[in-house]
Amino acid sequence: MHLSYCTNVHPAEDLDGIIGQFDTYATAIRRHLDADVLGLGLWLAAPVAAELAADPAARRRLRRELDARGLEVVTLNGFPYEAFQAPVVKHAVYHPDWTDRRRLDYTLDLARVLVDLLPETAARGSVSTLPLAWREPWDADRSSAAGRLLDELARGLALLERPIRVGFEPEPGCVVENTTQAAALLSDVDTSRLGVCLDLAHLACAWEDPAEALARLRAAGLPVVKVQVSAALETADPVGADSVLRTYVEPRFLHQTRSAAGPAADDLDEALDRRIPGPWRVHYHVPLHAEPVAPLTSTVPVLRAALRELIRQDACDHFDVETYTWGVLPEEIRPRTDADVAAGIAAELAFARAELLTEVTP
Repeated sequence: MHLSYCTNVHPAEDLDGIIGQFDTYATAIRRHLDADVLGLGLWLAAPVAAELAADPAARRRLRRELDARGLEVVTLNGFPYEAFQAPVVKHAVYHPDWTDRRRLDYTLDLARVLVDLLPETAARGSVSTLPLAWREPWDADRSSAAGRLLDELARGLALLERPIRVGFEPEPGCVVENTTQAAALLSDVDTSRLGVCLDLAHLACAWEDPAEALARLRAAGLPVVKVQVSAALETADPVGADSVLRTYVEPRFLHQTRSAAGPAADDLDEALDRRIPGPWRVHYHVPLHAEPVAPLTSTVPVLRAALRELIRQDACDHFDVETYTWGVLPEEIRPRTDADVAAGIAAELAFARAELLTEVTP
């Protein structure tokens, strides 16, 4: 198994800035963990991905910089196209979507880059991407356009020198929100190269049972290409937790809120204002190792159940910790310095490593 942390938590979007992040964060995290090698789930914005895909010398430079610091890359995050740490992201993260050729070009650029970053011992690489599009607008014409691009994606991946698979990541509010929709809408793709990226916070927000979700994907023939090890906010009593929940309302990211009773809201402030019935799960990635501000809890129990099933079934070998919200956490728990961020990510990785080892140890 490969364990990494996703670098979309950091804002740099040019090659020099990305390499600078290695020294600011990654090497510090590796020291915290006392690890010989640290895995990165690298996020490359579209412009730098295109630059690297077109320039073998730049790819060789990036590989040298990784190797020199004891860093390895087997997976890339291709969901955000660019500007993921801008002051306001919200719905912009879903554009361009899979009806737009720019999304295809970006994803193939990432795959070409990953071929040259993969360790020699890695069986394959993975790239995660958005679940086709935001749910509106979506119609038969857009579905057909996306289908044609997915066929082109599979053909492009087949030409690469090493196996790279792309995983579509179900997310609340999107065309593919859960594994039921994934099974219905993605079962006709080339499953030797395309599959699902299972984000465990999203799985929890959809109120899906992990064992049932994996059985559903297996029945549809959809492989789990990659797992994003993440946890969402949860509250049994949103009315009683109103004042604390409002400290998590912020302008950058969308925090889709789903009630076990059925009602849904596309952002946390909307859910609070509408007072939809609880219990709630909120698409707000929270640090894995630390409980949220009381009386809130997290969906770590769902994470544990999912890891147990994934390991038991030998369903995936790429696990990427993806907590991109460090910079927007409530003030009282927000890290103040780069060193604080590095220490927090290291603690998450130690937590994830311990959970994985618990599942694989007889």
